[in-house]
Amino acid sequence: MKVIFLGTNGWYDSNTGNTICTLIETEQYFLILDAGNGIHKVDQYIPDNSKKPVYLFISHFHLDHIVGLHILNKFNFTQGLRIYGQTGTKYMLNTIINASYTVPFDKLPFKVDIYELPEGIHHIPFLVNCKFLHHSLPCLGYRFELDNKIITYCTDTGFCENAIELARNADLLIAECSFKSGQSDANWPHLNPEDAAQIANKANARKLALLHFDANIYRTLEERKEAQEKAREIFNNTFAAMDNMEIKI
Repeated sequence: MKVIFLGTNGWYDSNTGNTICTLIETEQYFLILDAGNGIHKVDQYIPDNSKKPVYLFISHFHLDHIVGLHILNKFNFTQGLRIYGQTGTKYMLNTIINASYTVPFDKLPFKVDIYELPEGIHHIPFLVNCKFLHHSLPCLGYRFELDNKIITYCTDTGFCENAIELARNADLLIAECSFKSGQSDANWPHLNPEDAAQIANKANARKLALLHFDANIYRTLEERKEAQEKAREIFNNTFAAMDNMEIKI
């Protein structure tokens, strides 16, 4: 299984990277996690002639997580695209991905199906467990069971028990790191390096990837490395994700 970090910024694009998007390639599927501007690189990894189904999971509707949807018409997903999100996803996306903002779903050169997931475990056909995280508006975290591995995705959240539960014994926890060490804001819940590391530690995860670095707070890649070292003081098997980084699980 390959994990490719296509966009690792939060809020806006900068010289450190694009807004958030992660691609997972398994033996049978492609999974896209959120649709920030990093999604424009997807066609570098999903060939036009691929038969593998493509699944896109949306955590919530802040624009840095969905802005990339306006360029879907550049892709040639002959196998179609299946989009998953929380209750209300159909209404929200059909409002934004529509004229006169961009090309509507029904005008794309491939079929798009949108599905809404309540909290809980689903088989679609792989197992997905989703729970709401602690953010300023409803935001889903996901736990995927694929190729006998567990991948957990928790972005845009403060420290919470649901994140720990989703990450329990995960082979990889992909977690946000919007704040720097010691920073917090009760009105704008996000994680700092220590918070993310505590979640990984309490969940007994095997590896922690930090991303969704707030572009206004983390202005250099060196600052990400400093966050990585802070997290490693609590959870040693941590790395700061960078755009276009690939890892194997």
